Amino acid sequence: MRSRRGARAAALAAFLALLALCTLSPSLGRAQAPITLRVWHAYGQGSAEEQALRQAADAYVEAHPNQRIELLANAFGAYLSKLESAVPTGNGPDLFIDAHERIGHYAERGLVAPMPAPPAGSFAQVELDALSPGGTLYGLPLSLKCAALYLNTDLAPEEPTSLEALARMPHAPGDFPLVFEAENAYYVAALLHAHGGRLLDEGGDYAFVGPEAHAAVAQVRDLVQAGATPEEASGELVKRLFASGHAASAISGPWLAPDLPESLHYRVAPLPPAVEGGEPMRPYLTIEAAYVATHAQHPGEAAALADFLARGPGALIRAKVGRQIVADRAAYDDPEVAGDAFLATFRRAAAAAIPMPTDPHMRLTFEPAQQALRKVLRTGVPIDDALEEGARRFRDVTRPLPGPSSPTPAFVLLGLFLLALVFSMVRRLKDPETRAALSRSMPAYRWVAHAFVAVGLLVMLPLIVGALTSFFAGHGTDLHYAGLSNYIEILSARGGDLLGHGSFWLVLCVTVLWTVLNLALHVAIGVFLALLLNRPTLRLKGMYRVLLILPWAVPSYVTALSWKGMFHRQFGAVNALLTALGAEPVSFFAHFSTAFTANLVTNVWLGFPFMMVVTLGALSSIPKDLYEAAAVDGATKKQQFWRITAPLLVPALAPAVAMSAVWTFNMFNVVFLVSGGEPDGSTEILVSDAYRWAFTRSNQYGYAAAYAVLIFLLLVLFSKAAARGLARAEEKKA
Repeated sequence: MRSRRGARAAALAAFLALLALCTLSPSLGRAQAPITLRVWHAYGQGSAEEQALRQAADAYVEAHPNQRIELLANAFGAYLSKLESAVPTGNGPDLFIDAHERIGHYAERGLVAPMPAPPAGSFAQVELDALSPGGTLYGLPLSLKCAALYLNTDLAPEEPTSLEALARMPHAPGDFPLVFEAENAYYVAALLHAHGGRLLDEGGDYAFVGPEAHAAVAQVRDLVQAGATPEEASGELVKRLFASGHAASAISGPWLAPDLPESLHYRVAPLPPAVEGGEPMRPYLTIEAAYVATHAQHPGEAAALADFLARGPGALIRAKVGRQIVADRAAYDDPEVAGDAFLATFRRAAAAAIPMPTDPHMRLTFEPAQQALRKVLRTGVPIDDALEEGARRFRDVTRPLPGPSSPTPAFVLLGLFLLALVFSMVRRLKDPETRAALSRSMPAYRWVAHAFVAVGLLVMLPLIVGALTSFFAGHGTDLHYAGLSNYIEILSARGGDLLGHGSFWLVLCVTVLWTVLNLALHVAIGVFLALLLNRPTLRLKGMYRVLLILPWAVPSYVTALSWKGMFHRQFGAVNALLTALGAEPVSFFAHFSTAFTANLVTNVWLGFPFMMVVTLGALSSIPKDLYEAAAVDGATKKQQFWRITAPLLVPALAPAVAMSAVWTFNMFNVVFLVSGGEPDGSTEILVSDAYRWAFTRSNQYGYAAAYAVLIFLLLVLFSKAAARGLARAEEKKA
């Protein structure tokens, strides 16, 4: 009896143990499953910084076998908008790397979580203060970036005593004592600080005005006019001139070094004083930091990873492999890091630099400041006038948003519309013939249902969401319902002159002029070349056709960038040709007429092959008998063209012209890449202006969406008018 009871007790104990094991096994499995940390960054693919981050991530995973790291590189231009979209929904990264000047924007939008304080003495206090808006630490500093002076030791063996002394260095024709982006407010800010000025004051107001700004801009203008630094210098031009030995010095950051050839003898020095005996130039300091995103799936592990990247082994890997000026003080105790002159010099330059303000208005200062610089350097506008215009632009972009409106009227109108729609559908379904026709059509509807769903999700739904967004105002994802305020502000030119600078109506006029001239030249050149290629006596037709179609085959952005380079004032092929012919070089992007012409030439180059191909197809369909009969009747070639060719080309060209009009009306690539809206935004078209409001003017998505809706309505009206015109033409022929 006892044995039976013992057996039962043993069986019960085994059962309970098995039940407990089954209950705990899922949780045990989950505990043992590796954790995946998603890390976003904006380093270039294959760059030294990206390789260093990858090696540091591998070292962290080796020390934490139960964790995995998923690195995702993002384009810098779209980085901010992606974070704003992904983080609030929980689909973003656990950890992301970005510059500190955006931290105010991130904190304001609730995109970053507070970080635990690092051990005392790990980082400079100024770096932690820059990452602590409102007294809360939101990130750990990874690396420091600022501008410094690169010196070609073969041309400039000694450090200059001042910027003025550097500009007076003797140089051969085609060479320059100094190259830097003179139209970029980021680099000019170092000169501005030396004269006692600021781009943005402590209250978040635009400060690129007054005597200090005047002195800085005047010195930049004198450098360009004296030939000490090139005109219209871009980052690519600076790199090319210094790397090829045609510049004794260059002002740039640590990002220039990886692109310099090993054969170039150079060293780096802190920026010198602006004038003899004056204050040293102090560039802006950018602190690259690691942030834990709100709604991160693993915030604790993400904070630990950020600490590993910022201090200790992670910092050493980034310093040695990525040549980054790491913020970790202990890293410079390593002999290899301490002995690197490049890192040591940039560390000294960073210590003297001014941390870029984290005020959300900071990034809005660059566009108006650069517009002012271009006005002075390209068109000779008086400095004070250009600076005051920049201040007005800043005030326009940062003006108060429309206040919230009650959505009740919109809901009432929407309800009435839906009721009317339902009433109309019910009324139609009462008709027996309608129900019978619907029943007969059901098999056909089943065949196209998948296409209807795909088009609805991929085309119609985004259009509806975009249209609804136009009724909201705000920055980024912080939107509130504003009714028709965006449309009223756009159509009223924000209370200013209806044809004033940047108004919707002025940009619309430029867009219409742009579209009409492009279409006229596309059709004229395309038809002319097609008629030449259609001649029966022409030899090598195939080769000519291939050559003439090539502009259409090359991606538009490649063509646009190529033409932009050819229109450069000092180094462009167009000005080289003008100079060879005895003419003066032209600053194409300094005046509306020449900048608009540069855009026009580029887009005509891209567009005429399409019209040529369409015309060739139409010409091949015209019966030869018509021309033979006309020749027998004594018609000349000119009469044959106007009486036979032209009327028969119209039906084929009309749809192509309508389609090309829509393309040209929205030809963003050419305007954005060639002129960039210069001068002073006068060559912007509607679609590029909408882009500016969405991505460079405080992320006013609702305002930009209203622009897009107006563009859509204009194109719908044009399409309707074109269709009616074609229908009337067909009726007259009939």
